[in-house]
Amino acid sequence: MKGGRIIVLSGPGGVGKDTVIEALRQRHPQLGYSVSYTTRPARPYEREGVHYRFVTGPRFQSLLESGDMLEHALINGYHYGTSAQLVNEQLEQGRDVILKIDVQGAEQMRRSRPDALFIFLKPPSMNELLRRRRARDSESAAEMEARQRLAVEEMGNAAAYDHVIVNDELDQTVAVIESILAAGAGDQRGPL
Repeated sequence: MKGGRIIVLSGPGGVGKDTVIEALRQRHPQLGYSVSYTTRPARPYEREGVHYRFVTGPRFQSLLESGDMLEHALINGYHYGTSAQLVNEQLEQGRDVILKIDVQGAEQMRRSRPDALFIFLKPPSMNELLRRRRARDSESAAEMEARQRLAVEEMGNAAAYDHVIVNDELDQTVAVIESILAAGAGDQRGPL
């Protein structure tokens, strides 16, 4: 059985990565997804094992020391990381696996998994990104300001990705990603 491929999806917080991934997975249930670990507290709408695997700092450090982290990053004081074991299990089943990771993690992935496909989601504008964050109502004013500064930095890394997509309209964004994945799949594979 042919192994799957890794699809890295990055972009600033609030750009809609979770929404895009959810839409892709609804349309393509065979698409694997790796739920990242984080030491950040859960937001009111987030569910354990769905949005993140919420762990303590010592537990995260243990996972890191065990060598299980495919990539990891420290963002706004919280650790985030992707389990190599969980990704590899899906790849070995022949499934494509989408990873939602920040630009720091994507840079690590470029070194360790240069065969991965890297997609960067951009907001239509920085004002729209701020509006989306405010609508979520899950961050303090200080957190929002820090994340907006980080977003500006992250946007500067977009050119390092294989594809950059402006996430203005969900169905259009999903269709563009589907066409990218289908073009890279070759004749032997399904639509993803």
